[in-house]
Amino acid sequence: MLKNLDPLLNADILHALRSMGHGDELVICDANFPGSSVARESVLGELLHLDGVSAPRAIRAVLSVMPLDTFIDHPASRMEVVGEPQTIPAVQREAQIEVNAAEGREVPFVSIERFAFYERARKAYCVISTGEERGYGCFVFTKGVLLAPDAPQS
Repeated sequence: MLKNLDPLLNADILHALRSMGHGDELVICDANFPGSSVARESVLGELLHLDGVSAPRAIRAVLSVMPLDTFIDHPASRMEVVGEPQTIPAVQREAQIEVNAAEGREVPFVSIERFAFYERARKAYCVISTGEERGYGCFVFTKGVLLAPDAPQS
Protein backbone atom coordinates (compact mmCIF):
# COMPACT_ATOMS: atom_id res chain seq x y z
CA MET A 1 0.00 0.00 0.00
CA LEU A 2 1.04 3.56 -0.64
CA LYS A 3 -0.12 6.60 1.24
CA ASN A 4 -2.64 8.92 -0.38
CA LEU A 5 -3.15 6.70 -3.44
CA ASP A 6 -6.46 5.14 -4.35
CA PRO A 7 -5.98 1.38 -3.75
CA LEU A 8 -7.55 0.62 -7.14
CA LEU A 9 -4.56 2.10 -8.94
CA ASN A 10 -2.36 -0.88 -9.67
CA ALA A 11 1.27 -0.67 -10.78
CA ASP A 12 0.46 -0.94 -14.51
CA ILE A 13 -2.06 1.89 -14.37
CA LEU A 14 0.18 4.10 -12.24
CA HIS A 15 3.03 3.55 -14.69
CA ALA A 16 0.84 4.46 -17.65
CA LEU A 17 -0.53 7.58 -15.94
CA ARG A 18 2.98 8.71 -14.99
CA SER A 19 4.27 8.06 -18.52
CA MET A 20 1.55 10.13 -20.16
CA GLY A 21 2.32 13.72 -21.05
CA HIS A 22 0.25 16.87 -21.40
CA GLY A 23 -2.37 16.35 -24.08
CA ASP A 24 -2.20 12.55 -24.09
CA GLU A 25 -5.55 10.83 -23.90
CA LEU A 26 -6.77 7.98 -21.72
CA VAL A 27 -9.85 5.84 -22.31
CA ILE A 28 -11.91 4.27 -19.55
CA CYS A 29 -14.31 1.74 -21.03
CA ASP A 30 -17.07 -0.60 -19.98
CA ALA A 31 -16.98 -4.41 -20.14
CA ASN A 32 -18.77 -4.44 -23.52
CA PHE A 33 -16.22 -2.22 -25.27
CA PRO A 34 -13.79 -4.01 -27.64
CA GLY A 35 -10.97 -2.99 -25.31
CA SER A 36 -8.39 -5.59 -26.22
CA SER A 37 -8.49 -4.99 -29.98
CA VAL A 38 -8.68 -1.20 -29.62
CA ALA A 39 -5.89 -1.08 -27.01
CA ARG A 40 -3.51 -2.96 -29.32
CA GLU A 41 -3.51 0.14 -31.55
CA SER A 42 -3.05 2.60 -28.67
CA VAL A 43 0.33 4.07 -27.75
CA LEU A 44 0.73 1.64 -24.85
CA GLY A 45 -0.35 -1.27 -27.04
CA GLU A 46 -2.01 -3.34 -24.34
CA LEU A 47 -5.24 -3.25 -22.37
CA LEU A 48 -5.09 -2.23 -18.71
CA HIS A 49 -7.66 -3.62 -16.26
CA LEU A 50 -9.77 -2.48 -13.35
CA ASP A 51 -11.98 -5.56 -13.33
CA GLY A 52 -14.99 -5.66 -11.05
CA VAL A 53 -15.13 -1.86 -10.77
CA SER A 54 -17.77 0.49 -12.17
CA ALA A 55 -16.73 3.13 -14.68
CA PRO A 56 -17.53 6.02 -12.29
CA ARG A 57 -15.41 4.40 -9.55
CA ALA A 58 -12.53 3.90 -12.02
CA ILE A 59 -12.82 7.56 -13.03
CA ARG A 60 -12.62 8.61 -9.39
CA ALA A 61 -9.43 6.59 -8.93
CA VAL A 62 -7.73 7.82 -12.11
CA LEU A 63 -8.67 11.48 -11.63
CA SER A 64 -7.44 11.36 -8.04
CA VAL A 65 -3.93 11.51 -9.51
CA MET A 66 -4.35 12.75 -13.10
CA PRO A 67 -5.23 16.40 -13.82
CA LEU A 68 -7.46 17.20 -16.77
CA ASP A 69 -6.23 19.56 -19.45
CA THR A 70 -7.25 23.17 -18.79
CA PHE A 71 -5.87 24.45 -22.10
CA ILE A 72 -8.61 22.83 -24.21
CA ASP A 73 -12.37 23.30 -24.19
CA HIS A 74 -13.34 19.63 -23.74
CA PRO A 75 -10.91 17.46 -21.74
CA ALA A 76 -13.66 14.92 -20.98
CA SER A 77 -15.74 13.04 -23.55
CA ARG A 78 -18.36 10.32 -23.50
CA MET A 79 -19.63 7.81 -26.04
CA GLU A 80 -23.03 8.99 -27.21
CA VAL A 81 -26.02 6.66 -27.26
CA VAL A 82 -26.61 5.32 -30.77
CA GLY A 83 -29.49 7.19 -32.36
CA GLU A 84 -30.01 9.31 -29.22
CA PRO A 85 -27.09 11.75 -28.96
CA GLN A 86 -28.82 13.88 -26.30
CA THR A 87 -29.57 10.92 -23.97
CA ILE A 88 -27.36 10.77 -20.88
CA PRO A 89 -27.52 7.29 -19.29
CA ALA A 90 -27.17 6.86 -15.52
CA VAL A 91 -23.57 5.65 -15.82
CA GLN A 92 -22.63 8.88 -17.59
CA ARG A 93 -24.48 11.04 -15.07
CA GLU A 94 -22.59 9.27 -12.26
CA ALA A 95 -19.32 9.72 -14.15
CA GLN A 96 -20.03 13.44 -14.55
CA ILE A 97 -20.33 13.78 -10.77
CA GLU A 98 -16.91 12.12 -10.33
CA VAL A 99 -15.27 14.36 -12.94
CA ASN A 100 -16.67 17.54 -11.42
CA ALA A 101 -15.65 16.44 -7.91
CA ALA A 102 -12.11 15.58 -9.00
CA GLU A 103 -11.64 18.90 -10.78
CA GLY A 104 -13.51 21.04 -8.26
CA ARG A 105 -15.42 22.65 -11.12
CA GLU A 106 -17.91 21.82 -13.86
CA VAL A 107 -16.24 19.91 -16.69
CA PRO A 108 -19.12 18.88 -18.97
CA PHE A 109 -18.68 15.85 -21.18
CA VAL A 110 -18.76 16.36 -24.92
CA SER A 111 -20.34 13.46 -26.80
CA ILE A 112 -18.62 11.40 -29.46
CA GLU A 113 -20.49 9.18 -31.94
CA ARG A 114 -19.86 5.47 -31.31
CA PHE A 115 -17.59 4.69 -34.29
CA ALA A 116 -15.75 8.01 -33.97
CA PHE A 117 -15.18 7.06 -30.31
CA TYR A 118 -13.55 3.76 -31.39
CA GLU A 119 -11.24 5.62 -33.77
CA ARG A 120 -10.26 8.16 -31.12
CA ALA A 121 -9.66 5.39 -28.58
CA ARG A 122 -7.26 3.66 -30.98
CA LYS A 123 -5.12 6.83 -30.95
CA ALA A 124 -5.20 7.21 -27.15
CA TYR A 125 -2.17 6.67 -24.94
CA CYS A 126 -3.91 3.85 -23.09
CA VAL A 127 -7.21 2.05 -22.58
CA ILE A 128 -8.44 0.92 -19.17
CA SER A 129 -11.20 -1.68 -19.12
CA THR A 130 -13.55 -1.76 -16.15
CA GLY A 131 -16.13 -4.25 -14.96
CA GLU A 132 -18.88 -1.76 -15.84
CA GLU A 133 -21.82 -3.78 -17.16
CA ARG A 134 -24.05 -0.86 -18.11
CA GLY A 135 -23.86 0.28 -21.70
CA TYR A 136 -22.16 3.53 -22.67
CA GLY A 137 -19.76 3.52 -19.74
CA CYS A 138 -17.01 4.69 -22.09
CA PHE A 139 -15.03 7.90 -21.70
CA VAL A 140 -11.95 9.76 -22.98
CA PHE A 141 -9.89 12.07 -20.78
CA THR A 142 -7.09 14.43 -21.84
CA LYS A 143 -4.22 14.77 -19.39
CA GLY A 144 -3.31 18.23 -18.17
CA VAL A 145 -0.32 19.62 -16.32
CA LEU A 146 0.66 20.22 -12.72
CA LEU A 147 2.80 23.31 -12.39
CA ALA A 148 4.97 24.18 -9.42
CA PRO A 149 3.55 27.09 -7.39
CA ASP A 150 6.35 29.41 -8.49
CA ALA A 151 6.30 28.33 -12.17
CA PRO A 152 5.07 30.89 -14.71
CA GLN A 153 1.45 30.27 -15.72
CA SER A 154 0.70 30.35 -19.42
